Amino acid sequence: MIFSALALDDAEGALAAHSHRLPGGMIRKGSVLDAAAIAALRAAGHAQVIAARLEPGDVAENEAAGRLAAALTAPGLTSGRAGTGRVNLHAEAAGLLRVDAARIDAVNLLDEALTVATLPDYAVVAPRDMVATIKVIPFAVPGHLLDRVEAQSRQGGALALHPFRPLRVGLALSELPGLKQSVTDGTIEATRHRITGLGGTLLPPLTCPHTTPAIAAAIGQLLASGSDLVLVAGASATVDRRDVGPEGVVLAGGEIVHFGMPVDPGNLICIGRVGTVPTLVLPGCARSPKANGIDWVLQRLFAGLPVGPGEVMRMGAGGLLKDTDVRPLPRAKAVAQPQPEARRPAVAALVLAAGKSTRMAPYNKLLVTGKDGKPMIARVVDNILSSRARPVFVVTGHRSDDVRAALAGRPVTFIDAPDYAEGLSASLKSGIAALPEAIPAALVCLGDMPLVTGRMLDRLIDAWDTDEGRSIVVPQHQGRTGNPILWSRAFFADMLALSGDSGARVLLKRHEEQVAEVDIGDDAVLRDFDTVESLATLPQRLRPAET
Repeated sequence: MIFSALALDDAEGALAAHSHRLPGGMIRKGSVLDAAAIAALRAAGHAQVIAARLEPGDVAENEAAGRLAAALTAPGLTSGRAGTGRVNLHAEAAGLLRVDAARIDAVNLLDEALTVATLPDYAVVAPRDMVATIKVIPFAVPGHLLDRVEAQSRQGGALALHPFRPLRVGLALSELPGLKQSVTDGTIEATRHRITGLGGTLLPPLTCPHTTPAIAAAIGQLLASGSDLVLVAGASATVDRRDVGPEGVVLAGGEIVHFGMPVDPGNLICIGRVGTVPTLVLPGCARSPKANGIDWVLQRLFAGLPVGPGEVMRMGAGGLLKDTDVRPLPRAKAVAQPQPEARRPAVAALVLAAGKSTRMAPYNKLLVTGKDGKPMIARVVDNILSSRARPVFVVTGHRSDDVRAALAGRPVTFIDAPDYAEGLSASLKSGIAALPEAIPAALVCLGDMPLVTGRMLDRLIDAWDTDEGRSIVVPQHQGRTGNPILWSRAFFADMLALSGDSGARVLLKRHEEQVAEVDIGDDAVLRDFDTVESLATLPQRLRPAET
């Protein structure tokens, strides 16, 4: 690839290295300089342009990123569309991600032009989570280099997703005189939270005396109930393989595979099995909902991965070392360390639901109820809540009490727009002004677009990257710009200066060099429902009974 300042006479067919704002429009970075672009640059007084010209055998950045992503993609992972030389890989299901660091290093060490970044090995992922990103640094890479890294990556094993299985889990709790019921209840609740968080089901727990025969009998009963995994929470900590809990596993016809683990909290876990059913005697810290070694073991078991002595003994590097209230000493004597702040959500959602709905008179479009009994505004908000956008704010004005009632019980924050009658911009400004300063970007959503799904919103969020100049993200379908639009905080001040009923769309042309367009492939982003006639075009289940 040749990268240099080219005379305009020699630049046709090259790639623009930088964006150029011209009187007739915008030439974006990375776009092909065709005859029209060259003419526009010349008319604007340019004699040359910094550009990249591909040489024979070069592969353009988007094609290169797509090919490398395809070579790295494994079952359960899906790759997105290439843009500015980047492709993201996402999980299709909840599970445990395995990353072979040596294979990833081999790709990154091959040449500076090709980079792969991933989540850590054994990361827990949810559906649609990004697990890796492939970025091609220059505008193009030599084809022989790409061929080599493709062949290397196609050997497999660099990335693997192991989906969580819906296991049925039995829990036996032994008791001693004086053990408070609140301790037992807390253990059950903490265990239920862990199991359901991995997609499993906790069967009705059993309590029994803290004796070997009683624990063995409880294990047998849980196995007879169809448990895929059995957990034993002892009334006192296990201190030896021959203690009451482990002996209960043996008496039930099982064996102890491993005792202890190099993870703290969680050292005193006892791993066994009865037949093919894993049977664990839990450490005392399992009574706490805080992260501990039992979480690592459960994640691997739910993912169908082996958990034997070798796997457990290799858990020491990065072995938690987190404070826990269950064991206050000797930690209570230590100097308190500041805790890192929880990761803030990247993008909030701002739902405009304050308008008077005059075009649908005598009805209020936001409160029109489909045949399934759900008002339109509730459907819009539920779709947003199924996305990664958080937190969710709803701007209300006209019939505010009714809109709030329609959204009762949902985790949203309401914002009043006292000047809503002045037009859409008044509602937008009320919402933008109320957003906390910690929110770096917001999806501005309309309350009358019930066909926009959470997956569509996540695609807009995935495209947002201020470092790469994608500070405003707009959805498109067949060349038409739709809604919602994602705005970075840098544009909030401009939005607060708007007036009338046009919303923020007028700002797109002013900041077009910062706009990223995402082709949604669905006309849902173009369809709002603000007239009685438009309701007849809704899917049958969403139409009011009278249409």
